[in-house]
Amino acid sequence: MLASKDIIDNAVNSKDHTTLVAAVKAAGLVDTLKSAGPFTVFAPTNAAFAALPAGTVDTLLKPENKGMLTGILTYHVVAGKMDAAALTKAIADGKGSASLKTVAGGTLTAKAMGGKVMVTDEKGGSSTVTIADVYQSNGVIHVVDKVLLPK
Repeated sequence: MLASKDIIDNAVNSKDHTTLVAAVKAAGLVDTLKSAGPFTVFAPTNAAFAALPAGTVDTLLKPENKGMLTGILTYHVVAGKMDAAALTKAIADGKGSASLKTVAGGTLTAKAMGGKVMVTDEKGGSSTVTIADVYQSNGVIHVVDKVLLPK
């Protein structure tokens, strides 16, 4: 990924994010994530999507489920550029956890555990940031190992 490219242009070239790219296209979010931002995206890998119950991704990609898909995808996006240093500071300032307001209107909770950042969704599901600080021209991507779900 190149810091000179935007979130979409980089994600399209990532072999680990083909499902995410397909979902972003199906949800009609390409133009949003190509805009100036900045955005912080917690980007689930293909393996994270594959770990969902069988048939979930296929169901979400159907046109009639666009609203639900959009809600899940925008739940992975936080307005502003929050790199690992900013996340770590927010966690420290929050005495061990930071609440992150998502573009979808929900909340993610970030905590530091064992030298890694864990992100918990509103259903109690937890994801680990496996690759932090993938800088983009319009924000930053943190690769995560689970799909985060709003309540």
